[in-house]
Amino acid sequence: MIRIFNNFSSQLFAGFGWTILSSLLTLVFSLIFGVLLALLEVIPNKVANKVGRTYVEIFRNIPLLIIVMFFYLIVPKYFVKIDGFTAGTIGLFLYTSAFIAEIIRSGIQSVSQGQMEGARSTGMTYKQAMRYIVLPQAFKIVIPPLGNQFVNLIKDSSILAFVAGFDLMYQANAIASVTFDTFNSYFVIGVLYLIITMPLSYYMQHLEKKMA
Repeated sequence: MIRIFNNFSSQLFAGFGWTILSSLLTLVFSLIFGVLLALLEVIPNKVANKVGRTYVEIFRNIPLLIIVMFFYLIVPKYFVKIDGFTAGTIGLFLYTSAFIAEIIRSGIQSVSQGQMEGARSTGMTYKQAMRYIVLPQAFKIVIPPLGNQFVNLIKDSSILAFVAGFDLMYQANAIASVTFDTFNSYFVIGVLYLIITMPLSYYMQHLEKKMA
């Protein structure tokens, strides 16, 4: 294991960086888009409800690999040229957004309806009540499943290996093909994934206790 790390440290650090970058981009944009989708599902508008629900159902029920391969193979061929990292990150973003939307939606719907009614009775608009009253409470409720989804997102980023995304898994495959030492190659990568996911997991647990 130490030999693998010493001999291929530059590749491993590069993969680590690409994995972090893809995960952060996906986390930020999927959280923003996921909240918007959740709002579409709960606002009093049937057309918006249908749009939000359709998106969530489609992307939750299509394998991530198919979504990523669509952007890697079909989009460059018929629409616009994009590299493997971009294709993988876009696919990961679209896929993760659907799951985050469901988490946020469940949080919003678990907040007592009286909270919204009380806010509206004080003169707030629906938008203000949702922003200042309902959403803050919903986020407190969904911290545990949201944290789990963020950890899953980092692990799902290994999908970039299928589209030459230069992430940790891609580097593991490349190192194993050169050294023929598959055990140590993937063991090192597993440790590096733990270095990313464990602090995040502990932080989400701390945040959950603090918010409680």
